[in-house]
Amino acid sequence: MTADVLTADRPIPAPRRDWGAALRALRRLLRNKEDTRQVFEIMRALTGDSTGQCYRRLCSTARGGRIAYERQEFAHRLMDDAWLDSFPDGTVGAAYRQFVRSQSISADGLAGVSREGAGEIDALHPVAWMARRIRDVHDVWHILTGYGRDGLGEACLVAFSYPQTRSLGWALIALGAISRTRGGRYPYVRAIWQGYQRGKKAKWLLAEDYEALFAEPLDQARQRLGITPPTVYDSIPPEARDIVASPTSEGAPLPAAA
Repeated sequence: MTADVLTADRPIPAPRRDWGAALRALRRLLRNKEDTRQVFEIMRALTGDSTGQCYRRLCSTARGGRIAYERQEFAHRLMDDAWLDSFPDGTVGAAYRQFVRSQSISADGLAGVSREGAGEIDALHPVAWMARRIRDVHDVWHILTGYGRDGLGEACLVAFSYPQTRSLGWALIALGAISRTRGGRYPYVRAIWQGYQRGKKAKWLLAEDYEALFAEPLDQARQRLGITPPTVYDSIPPEARDIVASPTSEGAPLPAAA
């Protein structure tokens, strides 16, 4: 969906999946989980028409149709400190505010990484807008699901994201993480599998009005959305959650601090 294609009168070509590019990016990501650019490389290679399907699903309801019609760029809202500061303790918005500030991350930073390399994330097209929406709510989903930014938390969240978006990129990243955790001392695989199950059981989060959601009490929002507790993830000690690519001789992932 480059600019010249969008202004042409011919149909936009159907997206094609590039498994070779996705696997190369996955190998780089498993070597360095902080290399967020590789996540977007994988997503670009394997998304296919899943984002278009999400957009059409969004438009199939009255509320979703309104959200699609308004096409709000949620990243702009997430960068509004005054807006974030307006939410009282206990709300989704307050939890998001504490999360991003404690981690020194921002929606703008994630958006910047998504623009690196080839891609049309900023294209003037409704499907590109949907891709930005999926990108911008990623850290909100950390809050809703209770998964941290450690290696295991990210693996669980991408597993959660697969049934929500149906993008094979999320599935590949989750499987890559599982391939590095088998035989470990802790139930890493069960934690990631539970992430998938939780994403499948939850309501479709991409149809949410996120401005209204931020004002809800966090526990109430989780209950309304059918997001169950991450019991397996929570059972693993925090110091053992930052799994990395290099396994020990016993097959258990090393903590990043080791």
